[in-house]
Amino acid sequence: MDVGINFFPDVRPEQKSAAGYFRECLDLVERADVLGYHHIRIVEHYCHHYGGYSPSPIVFLSAAAQRSRRLRLITGAVLPVFNHPLKLAGEIGMLDAISGGRLEVGFARAFLPHEFARFGVPLDESRLRFDEGLEAVRQLLEETDVEFEGRFHRFPPSTSLPRPTQQPRPPFWIAALASEESFVKAGERGHWLMAIPLLGSKMRPLLEAYREAWAAAGHPGRGRVMLAFHMFCDADRERARRLARRPIDDYLRSIYEAASDWTVGTASKDYAGYDKIIAGLADETFDSIAAKGGVWVGSPDEIFDQVVRYRTEVGHFDVASLQVNFASLPAEEAVRSVELFGREVLPMLAELDPVAV
Repeated sequence: MDVGINFFPDVRPEQKSAAGYFRECLDLVERADVLGYHHIRIVEHYCHHYGGYSPSPIVFLSAAAQRSRRLRLITGAVLPVFNHPLKLAGEIGMLDAISGGRLEVGFARAFLPHEFARFGVPLDESRLRFDEGLEAVRQLLEETDVEFEGRFHRFPPSTSLPRPTQQPRPPFWIAALASEESFVKAGERGHWLMAIPLLGSKMRPLLEAYREAWAAAGHPGRGRVMLAFHMFCDADRERARRLARRPIDDYLRSIYEAASDWTVGTASKDYAGYDKIIAGLADETFDSIAAKGGVWVGSPDEIFDQVVRYRTEVGHFDVASLQVNFASLPAEEAVRSVELFGREVLPMLAELDPVAV
């Protein structure tokens, strides 16, 4: 199993400046590179303390590329609905060159109503805009002299520059939450899958649907699945829980606040059931998420046991992306956690059967 670090800023300006936050993140990038972590990943969000410190994953990953030698750099994820494909393809090619071919590109549909409102994009166009934007970027990266005529984007024959360093292009990841259609489409298209394990055992049939769609489309192998977890590692298991509990509870509340429009009448055909999904977040806590396997918190041995239990419940996944400096967790604690996990847990995870389910 490959294990990397996911930066999801949940920070208010009065809590911490952007300069301070990113200084801490880039210090963690250097440590992760030395300790043998697999990747660095960061989100795209706007105008809210939930994610808003990162409106551009590519800007941060360009800096991370200069502070690391080996780490893969993953957008987790860019949002085609708010980006023109010509601009996005060009930036992808540029970052792939700057990083020496270490980029992997995650794409997502976006799900926060306030972001759609600020950009003036109807929620009911989300899926169409995502599909069109993804296809346009794919063509621009793989081909030259691309002429595109879509519903939302049109451009004359164009060759995106810089050309990708990785050929024919960097790998694509597709973010999916709870819709089986999203899991199936990712498999059909032959793209890798990134997901959040908030559904407990319900994740297993969704991962199976992804792999079945992958195989039915004739793609080689089984695809590649990344799941995201909160992680805090400490030699003292009770201290780990004590330090992680409040920051994770704060983080869960911030998700609910950012997405709460879904619970007060916002609706869209492209987001069936999101009113119930987001309403359910109001009741989630550290304890409830831990019971579903969505957090890895404890001593090194305890965390390893948590990983094994979760894999037994939901089946094989290839990559874990760990949120390590969430919300109000002190920076020095995040550093100690990353170092202890890297020294003691990463070697154990490297020995797990790569195809066990």
